[in-house]
Amino acid sequence: MHVSSLQLRRRKHAHASTPLVRWLLIGTALLFLGLFLVVPLVAVFNHAFAKGVGPYLDALLEPEAWAAIRLTLLAAAIAVPLNLVFGLAAAWLIARFRFPGRSLLLTLIDLPFSVSPVIAGLIFVLLFGRQGWLGPWLAERDLQIIFAVPGIVLATLFVTFPFVAREVLPVMQAQGSDEEQAALTLGASGLRTFLQITLPKVKWGVLYGVILCNARAMGEFGAVSVVSGHVRGVTTTLPLHAEILYNEYDYVGAFAVASLLTVLALITLAIKKYVEWRAQES
Repeated sequence: MHVSSLQLRRRKHAHASTPLVRWLLIGTALLFLGLFLVVPLVAVFNHAFAKGVGPYLDALLEPEAWAAIRLTLLAAAIAVPLNLVFGLAAAWLIARFRFPGRSLLLTLIDLPFSVSPVIAGLIFVLLFGRQGWLGPWLAERDLQIIFAVPGIVLATLFVTFPFVAREVLPVMQAQGSDEEQAALTLGASGLRTFLQITLPKVKWGVLYGVILCNARAMGEFGAVSVVSGHVRGVTTTLPLHAEILYNEYDYVGAFAVASLLTVLALITLAIKKYVEWRAQES
């Protein structure tokens, strides 16, 4: 095939410019990551250890810090398993069945992504607060939701429940249902089919969703801040405890707590990358 001299020059120019464009893009990405990720991380640990290791450890070992750690882990330990059960059930229902209200269920699953966490916290206050719709009924029975641990758990549940469902649903839809239909035809029960066929096929999506859910549960601030009441040592999670210390000008304590959250985030990121790698290998 005859190639004109103009086409040859264009091809040479494209090959010559490709490395330059590639390195410009790489440099821009590295600069962006350095300014908005690496520098803040370095600043957090620099402020945390500004007065040495002793004050850093004292800030993490004080009773209020330990209470915040326990509450953060408790909220995550309750929210993640419940969201795992809900996410699997919702994904299976949406992927395998057609029913009235299916689109509405999909919309409701995405609701926490579109509603501000602060608004979500205010909704719980309007529902369960002392002056809320259910407030008098709860007060008569000496039940406290807002400004107590149950409110923090509810707020955490709300902001985290889409993650498992949204990670598992595409995987289920891509896998199809042929093997499940064959198992049911051969006489397997629905539960056995789900446990032995469906769940192993979507296990990496489940793990990925659980990791994201746990990360959001431990780092949630907005909704938890509204419903917690900021009772130190009682209803303060790690993010709230860091804010309180910062507002009191205890910068070493605030950044020490922030560094702990940073370490948890980095561990979560490492686990997430490992799960992605295993998913690609399998």
